[in-house]
Amino acid sequence: MIPIKNKEGIAGMREACRVAAAVLAKMRSLAVPGISTYDLDQEAKKLIEALGARSACFNYRTSRGQRAYPAYTCISMNEEVVHGIGTIKRILRPGDIVSLDVVVEYGGWIGDNATTVRIGPVPPAVERLLQVSEAALYHGIGFAKVGNRIGDISHAIQSFVEAEGFSVVRDMVGHGVGRSMHEEPQIPNFGRKGTGDKIRPGMTLAIEPMVNTGTHRIETLGDGWTVVTADGKPSAHFEHTVLTTETGPEILTIPAA
Repeated sequence: MIPIKNKEGIAGMREACRVAAAVLAKMRSLAVPGISTYDLDQEAKKLIEALGARSACFNYRTSRGQRAYPAYTCISMNEEVVHGIGTIKRILRPGDIVSLDVVVEYGGWIGDNATTVRIGPVPPAVERLLQVSEAALYHGIGFAKVGNRIGDISHAIQSFVEAEGFSVVRDMVGHGVGRSMHEEPQIPNFGRKGTGDKIRPGMTLAIEPMVNTGTHRIETLGDGWTVVTADGKPSAHFEHTVLTTETGPEILTIPAA
């Protein structure tokens, strides 16, 4: 069953997403040459706590026996796709790209968003990767309309990305979000239009294209969490939490002005 949020739930999601967006915006401003990914994560931790929220990533496990996720945000550089763990040894350098993924719990609700930022100028091919990946997110969101199906979002993202010569990760997907970080439905970044669950008002969906320069295949490093491209080429990740309404999709994770 896909959870449908009532008026109270929508209000709670708005607040959680507001906090998540504020934390992501702060991390983005701090992502400059010379800072370590550990320090970036710790600054996010401080702000999450100052805003009265908690990290939904810290100590998260997907299965029994898995190592608990040890960081407060996910920070993934260059060929890392998602779930990178901040470390004092990893320093941001000019020419790097870094994906910042913030998931918080606030008032019993989850806000989830991500972006990939440039650390100074990047090569033209990498710049194009980021531009296409971000555009794919908004293109996919445009299909999160009541009456459409989840496959319409998936197909829109895949066809947009592949037309530009990039690939979408197939082993990891977007998802519903609400009282927990991962709810139904799953939202792949590939698929056929007209398939999947029908979109109804009151759904809150984390739509998140993960786009690779080369192959769509991925691998997980020995830490059990960090996902990298199988060919070592750069990857980008953009994400918003979206509310479905009768008048169209509403992005909840837009930073306050």
